[in-house]
Amino acid sequence: MVSGWGAGNFLVRSRQLFVERDLAVAIVDAPSDRPGIGFRQFLSGFRQTSAHAADIKAVIAWLREHVEAPVWLIGTSAGTQWVGYLATQLTGRDGPDGIVLTSTVLTDGGRPVPAVELDTLRVPVLIVHHEQDGCSSCLFRDMPALMHKLAAVPMKELIAFKGGESRGDPCEAFAYHGYNGIEGEVVARIAGWIVSR
Repeated sequence: MVSGWGAGNFLVRSRQLFVERDLAVAIVDAPSDRPGIGFRQFLSGFRQTSAHAADIKAVIAWLREHVEAPVWLIGTSAGTQWVGYLATQLTGRDGPDGIVLTSTVLTDGGRPVPAVELDTLRVPVLIVHHEQDGCSSCLFRDMPALMHKLAAVPMKELIAFKGGESRGDPCEAFAYHGYNGIEGEVVARIAGWIVSR
């Protein structure tokens, strides 16, 4: 059971929906070998370092050894920053077979995803976003900058959603930002896109 600070996160709370679509799921938490790094500090900088890239390289290697399937990295909100970064650092067998960015950080947030060297990617990229996302760093109107950055990527798609229910802080998991109320539909589209590659 997942509890604590990230438990409401769209990907964490929807993990069983991915499993029901025959996808293996691994959830990466803050590093246990770095006791000085709390989850918020983990979000605020460690995930865009070579040390974290080495950790994820090891996770990918373990998955390739134990699961006979392509390995994809999926991040939501602040998680899109590390997924975008890691996909540019880990390539070939060391890197993911594709990435999915949901509720992408498009502006602000230290280093927004469009500031990452995404134009170097050669793996499939799926962008999933809620058109009514009210988080100021993730407004749908700012999506063109990200899609422009992905222009050279051979295989990419933007899937936009509407509807659901928005409760609380617009940047949190139970607002449109976290696909509250439409999780099943969103997971179905993501899983279908991954499987079809």
